[in-house]
Amino acid sequence: MSSVRPLAFVGTVILPDRLLDQGAVVCRGDRIVAVGPKDQVDLPRDAEVIEVTDGFIGPGYVDIHVHGGGGADYMDGTPEAVVTVNRTHAKHGTTTIFPTTTTGSRDQITAMLQACQTVQQGWTPQRGARLAGVHFYGPYFAEDKVGCHLQSGRRDPDPAEYRQHLDLGIIRVATCAAELPGGEEFYREASRRGCLVTCGHSNASWTEMQRAFDAGMRHVDHFWCAMSSVPSIRTRFGTPSQGSMEQFVLMQPEMSTEVIADGCHLAPELLEFAFIMIGVKRLCLVTDANRAVDLPPGRYRFGPGEDGEWFKSDGRVGSVDGGNLASSVVGMDTMVRNMSRLTTAGVANAVRMGSLTPAERVGMDAEFGSLTVGRKADVLVLDRELQVRRVFIDGIAIGE
Repeated sequence: MSSVRPLAFVGTVILPDRLLDQGAVVCRGDRIVAVGPKDQVDLPRDAEVIEVTDGFIGPGYVDIHVHGGGGADYMDGTPEAVVTVNRTHAKHGTTTIFPTTTTGSRDQITAMLQACQTVQQGWTPQRGARLAGVHFYGPYFAEDKVGCHLQSGRRDPDPAEYRQHLDLGIIRVATCAAELPGGEEFYREASRRGCLVTCGHSNASWTEMQRAFDAGMRHVDHFWCAMSSVPSIRTRFGTPSQGSMEQFVLMQPEMSTEVIADGCHLAPELLEFAFIMIGVKRLCLVTDANRAVDLPPGRYRFGPGEDGEWFKSDGRVGSVDGGNLASSVVGMDTMVRNMSRLTTAGVANAVRMGSLTPAERVGMDAEFGSLTVGRKADVLVLDRELQVRRVFIDGIAIGE
């Protein structure tokens, strides 16, 4: 489905590596057909011209780690829940999304995957962010790193289970704690299927991370959250102190990771450290958002609505009893704004980490993630503070 007339966006264009003042982006149908300085781009005579005089023209955001929003969680396991979440995040600039599982029963995860398949097969831009694949996240977590996820839904990798899920062909990101028995076999299988293979909710040592890397693991979920540290590894193995997930990611140039830049999970100095030490080509912004996005403060379930763990939202972040954080309650627009505002990244780098970098890590940057000729016509109109003013997916205006 595409717009009848070409679209021409004129103003400051956010490219992957810089801002282009007095630039233009031309979209025809669902594709970008021209990008460059305004005086060097032929604007079609019949184009709808959108002048952005006090703001930016940016690429749609790509979220590879997101659980819910608008009162729904993907683990509710219905197409209606999937569409609700996708529409919620589209309002915040996410045009491509990877619904993310939590811990849960095999039946609950199967229902979630099938609901995502149904929505993907019948998708139109009016149904919200493009569903490019699923992030198979729970249930293969370390027992001591489950966090706000349902403890009873945690388990070790089960080849019969994960092969059945992978056979559906919708999983594009696959997570497992590296120290679990059967973890390396999981990594090899997911890598063979073309997934971005990740380690998360783990207390893995350097040695365990190296074995995982050798089996195909290339990414670590939400840096510094539910992950090992030198002290936690010392508690497991004693002295001498050993390296943890943090040191392995920093030392291994093929590894990537992600941060939740909601202003609550990580202090500005940690966001700055991640940006400087890991870099824009290895660091993704994610929301890790739950169902409380765009809802008032209150008590909600994380994961399946029927039996997920309860958490509280204060409108800024979720938390569970004891004060531990329970995922974010804001969209990708907040992550990008904070990364731009709280670090030295600047606008172009902050936007890249929320768009092109995640698209590259999942191997889909030829389709989306940047304002580049041939890519999907996913365009954001942003104000000077990076607030989302208009969203276009496949060249179609959303929510108008």
